Amino acid sequence: MSFNVVYTDHGFSDVETEQALIASADGNLTVAQCKTPVEVLEAARDADALLVQWAPVPAEVINELQQCKVIVRIGIGTDNVDLNAARDRGIPVCNVPDYCIDEVADHSMALTLALARHLSAIDQRVRSGTWKIVPDAPMPSFASMTFATVGFGRIARAVLDRARGFRFKLAAFDPFQDDDAFAKAGVTRLTLGDLFTSADIISLHSPLTPETHHLINTERLQQMKNTAIVVNTARGGLIDTNALAEALQAGDIAGAGLDVFETEPLPDDHPLRNCPNALLTSHIAWYSDQSVPTLQRKAAEEVVRALRGEPLLHRVNP
Repeated sequence: MSFNVVYTDHGFSDVETEQALIASADGNLTVAQCKTPVEVLEAARDADALLVQWAPVPAEVINELQQCKVIVRIGIGTDNVDLNAARDRGIPVCNVPDYCIDEVADHSMALTLALARHLSAIDQRVRSGTWKIVPDAPMPSFASMTFATVGFGRIARAVLDRARGFRFKLAAFDPFQDDDAFAKAGVTRLTLGDLFTSADIISLHSPLTPETHHLINTERLQQMKNTAIVVNTARGGLIDTNALAEALQAGDIAGAGLDVFETEPLPDDHPLRNCPNALLTSHIAWYSDQSVPTLQRKAAEEVVRALRGEPLLHRVNP
């Protein structure tokens, strides 16, 4: 018996690794670059497994899958797959949470350091012919600043480890971690309210769920210090970006470093593009020459486990 595995979409230069691994489990890999639910259903109705990067897999697709044994999201976030619908159909959904941890942590710190040291503003000042040895806005020492993460999972902890090296005071919010985890890491546990009022750097490392959608909004921005910096390398929908742009333009907060956005690519007319105190990158935090093949391999290995009836490592919809 041969299994049919459908790659709903991908942006890789080749899928030879996936093809070889799936073939080792008597599977055939079909690549379909789907953009809509209708296209996904046309390609995958009879599939035994789905590999999904960005394509939407809502309930109306999942409910029509005839023999699907697993849906594997190529990445960490799973908000383009209806987890509840898959669970109701008995279809495991898995992700790849243990890749690109160093890359995202490094990118988060790079955004933080550039904003906290005003690098973009000072670079532009020098290029315009102004030479000053003091900044135009407050620049506290890192040792006097509280670096707080929303979330305390793999990536958040890696970010805090890096922040420790710069002598920031470390704090985090995560309702799903116990007190011992914070104590062992030497990180102060904060309530979400205290985090927004006390942190100088707020780095987001939470999944996007109905509860976390627009976690940072007008109300939260008004609670923050006017010297605070927000960094988001997690999911774009965690921030109301229009409210963020207003706060940046009004000077309600000092800066924002964003690698992810509610709509991607970031629209040409989005007000964030007119905020000089925003540092914007193009959903690239995950990337390194090593992270790409690691992601492809780990995702395909999870599919192989499903086809062979072996325990799955990273199911997200138990």
